[in-house]
Amino acid sequence: MRVLVVRLDNLGDVLLSGPAVRAVAARADEVVMLCGPRGRAAADLLPGVDRVVEWCAPWIDPEPGPVSRAEAERLVDLVRGADRALIFTSFHQSPLPLALLLRLAGVPWIGGISDDYPGSLLDLRHRCDADVPEPERMLALAADAGFPTPHDTRLRIRGPLPDVTALTGATGYVVVHPGTSVPARAWPPERCAEAVRALTAAGHRVVVTGDRREKELTAHVAGVDGVDLGGRTTLPELAAVLAGAAAVVAGNTGPAHLAAAVGAPVVSLFAPTVPAARWAPYGVRTVLLGDQDAPCKDSRARVCPVPGHPCLSSVTAGRVAAAVEEIIA
Repeated sequence: MRVLVVRLDNLGDVLLSGPAVRAVAARADEVVMLCGPRGRAAADLLPGVDRVVEWCAPWIDPEPGPVSRAEAERLVDLVRGADRALIFTSFHQSPLPLALLLRLAGVPWIGGISDDYPGSLLDLRHRCDADVPEPERMLALAADAGFPTPHDTRLRIRGPLPDVTALTGATGYVVVHPGTSVPARAWPPERCAEAVRALTAAGHRVVVTGDRREKELTAHVAGVDGVDLGGRTTLPELAAVLAGAAAVVAGNTGPAHLAAAVGAPVVSLFAPTVPAARWAPYGVRTVLLGDQDAPCKDSRARVCPVPGHPCLSSVTAGRVAAAVEEIIA
């Protein structure tokens, strides 16, 4: 049985699908994962995935290209031969556009979570409580499709991880990850820099992480006290850096979920633009900071709609340093 599992959005969302993917892999002969370009690097790290297929969905990607017949036909060719398909989505996404294309590819059985009437597009129309954590939402769909929930539902990635001691030195440092996928979820850079200084003063070694587009940000945040690894790690290397941390300070973004996947405790600076009940770090010790009743609550805003970004700017560096001590203890 060849099963196509689908998660078409970001790195963190793909990591959150990991427990459900492992549930499918326990009973499938082959698991093929269909993901978007923003989640591809995470899909390559998921245990249970035999092959990854990449395709950019114009109804999911935040900066989509035009809809074209050629791209639709390319997807149809990519996914031919699947016996079953499970389309994993968030509450604000529909599985139906992809289900239509999968039908054109000849996929005989398709399951998805849908409030909309699916007609003949879905064989399994699963309903789900909107307030459950994302991994549990996807596990529920898998279970309804005949793939029982495993005993271990934590996030996982493939090992072994690379050796990053040349970058970090000994383990036991604190990671501060200032970047986010969208501006509305970011703790202000100056607050991040203050936190690095406060943590250093408290006796911690601090490592600042970020991708190559965030090198200016990480250099500012690290200052003279932190170790700046901005742009210096691949995703597996970043996972290894996070795995060696005593605690990770991050916003609601992919590396927070990567930290959870390697078992690192997380101080989560969580903007309430989406519910923490769904997207907080899953399965690890977590301290959640940020005003969860701020005016931006549930707005799904990508840029903060409230002057001064009060939901996160109200969190002080001292509060973050105290949360790090709390979570380590």
